[in-house]
Amino acid sequence: MKPRTAGILGGTVLASLVIAVAAASGVPPFTGPDTPNGGPPTTPASTPSGFDGVVLRPVDGGADYYAQFSGSLPADPAYFPIAVWFESVLDQGNIALDKEAGLNTYVELTANSDLQLVKASGMYAIPTFSSADASGFALSDEVDMWAGPGNAPWTGKYPGEGPLCVPEASKCGYTVQKERRAVAPQGAMLYANYGKGVAFWLSDEESVEFFKGIQDVVSADTYWFTDPSICAKGEGGAIVGYTRDLTQEECRLAANYGWTIERIRKLQAGGNATPIWAFVEAGHPFKDSPNATTITAPEIRAAVWSSLIHGARGVIYFNHNFGGDCISQHVLRDCGALVRPTVTALNKQISELAPVLNGPFLDGATTATGPVDFTTKLHDHKVYIFAGANKEAGGQATFHVQCGGSTAVVLDENRTIPVVDGSFTDTFSDGNAVHLYRVEGGGSCGF
Repeated sequence: MKPRTAGILGGTVLASLVIAVAAASGVPPFTGPDTPNGGPPTTPASTPSGFDGVVLRPVDGGADYYAQFSGSLPADPAYFPIAVWFESVLDQGNIALDKEAGLNTYVELTANSDLQLVKASGMYAIPTFSSADASGFALSDEVDMWAGPGNAPWTGKYPGEGPLCVPEASKCGYTVQKERRAVAPQGAMLYANYGKGVAFWLSDEESVEFFKGIQDVVSADTYWFTDPSICAKGEGGAIVGYTRDLTQEECRLAANYGWTIERIRKLQAGGNATPIWAFVEAGHPFKDSPNATTITAPEIRAAVWSSLIHGARGVIYFNHNFGGDCISQHVLRDCGALVRPTVTALNKQISELAPVLNGPFLDGATTATGPVDFTTKLHDHKVYIFAGANKEAGGQATFHVQCGGSTAVVLDENRTIPVVDGSFTDTFSDGNAVHLYRVEGGGSCGF
């Protein structure tokens, strides 16, 4: 099937089509997990002696998750998906630019893209059409918004092509995904992206149906830094129980990208979460309006790391500008002077840390006081702590590590912090501050 223009708009031109889908403001709020590190609460089979409440938790789906699918993504711990959304790959020059920026995967591609070239170049593709050179198959984008939660018959059309469901006023989103699954290559890894429906508008009961045996990898696009309407009571107001609009300080915050990851994990039945990939805008995805903005390089880095701290197993950059100074569907190629160097460095850092990110969480090993979200990872008998500010003003945070240690090496910052009596303190300058630590001179909490 051909790619749809509507599918690449990240919810912008679809607004008039999906307003009727939005749920009333009485949707129960999401309060998040009760573990300090993020991710689903875990009941350990055993806890190492001397380390109270410390639990080793695998990443969502397990470290070798991708190996079960035919012709899929690598299960190699050195591979971490860093993708761009709906690109075109026509020649080696396109590939060179994307690889130079640290990308390794394409999610959705134009119909004229050369997937044989993609594969031959050591890249991976998850298109909406079948191909022997693909590493997966993409279902429908934002179907929760444009088709809604329902089992009515689907016309086979997409927004802008005519009536969507039968009867026209009904909801057929569940049908769309089931029919897309039916045409997918057998054994392929199936991917789907959702939007404001499952994130904000729909009830938990309606949203959960999109996660019952539908896709193998999932994402949701909520553009906290640039969406002109996301701070409203009926959208981002979900964070405060739909009681009011969010303030700018509460809304335009990197930590909210981590909230989205947790929201999607909560909707997966039985707590058996499939991999959730982050979705972060790389430019100005909305048409110009008083509240539409362009994301900055520090905001991109902070949003990505917030998602990773909360367990995202891949990153997708939304690569289309519909407003701002550079209108393009190839932002990182055409408009990246302000953000490309930061995104490139960020992607390099993620790739270097891929074995850590693919490794298990060490829940309960670290506690923290201060305005931060954090997670603890265990790799090669070393403890890593990844932390990002969760308040616009930032502030000081103190970390206490049960596994001990003498020094916290701050990765890629050329500095260290002494660990005294199992604790160390650092400063987070603002809401975009992220610090990554490797604890030296300690243990692995008995694991």
